[in-house]
Amino acid sequence: MKPRRATLRSAFTLVEIMIAIGLLSLVLAAIYSSWTAILRSSKTGLDAAASAQRARITIRVLEDSLGSAQSFAANLPYYYFAAENGDSPVLSFVARLSKSFPRSGKFGDLDVRRVTYSIEAGPDGSRQLVLRQNPLVMDPDKDEKDYPIVLAKNVKGLDMQFWDSNKNPPEWVDTWEGPKTNQLPKMIMLTLKLADNPHSSRITEEITRIISIPSMTVQPVWQTPRGGGQPGTPGGGNPGNPGVLPNPGGMNPRLR
Repeated sequence: MKPRRATLRSAFTLVEIMIAIGLLSLVLAAIYSSWTAILRSSKTGLDAAASAQRARITIRVLEDSLGSAQSFAANLPYYYFAAENGDSPVLSFVARLSKSFPRSGKFGDLDVRRVTYSIEAGPDGSRQLVLRQNPLVMDPDKDEKDYPIVLAKNVKGLDMQFWDSNKNPPEWVDTWEGPKTNQLPKMIMLTLKLADNPHSSRITEEITRIISIPSMTVQPVWQTPRGGGQPGTPGGGNPGNPGVLPNPGGMNPRLR
């Protein structure tokens, strides 16, 4: 009987196994690093796109409301135009708003409303651009005071300039106060500055728009013709011969 020949079995050594595990770890680390980089880039891109979209929506809301601004000289206490730059800018005026304007469904057919834009501190410490509305001759309700519409977060600034056609030559001014609040400016230049997060001091989005206001302040003599507009009275109902109606509202109460 022939003896069996011993068969040699090849196997990995411990060193080879450790090298293979090291190479596999390097490959997995490279894949993980690439994947996290893709996720970070995607998040940064989405955040930037969302910030740009919010900025465009904010500017669009401002354009829509300013484009439908109204002012009547006989009712200046209700129709005054107020604007203030600085650390806490405020813009307030009356406009006839469309049904598609934010939160219009809440007010029903009360389309003529005072809109007030302001920069305020948010619950997370950021500065927010908020919008409040109230129908004409009515005060803002509790919901508007406590829960305004937040148009933009992480706001670093809102600068306003106004085209003053009364100057010679006309020029841009950064204040609209005193007797000017009793009239509408011809144009407004708005610059909105936004950041990525509430703690960042770097401005990542800056949008500037020049918005033309097509309307102008309606004078008392244009609102009511002489004689109260009653047929048969001197000048009544005659659009070519308007009379002078005293201003029952007087000056803007903010200017007294």
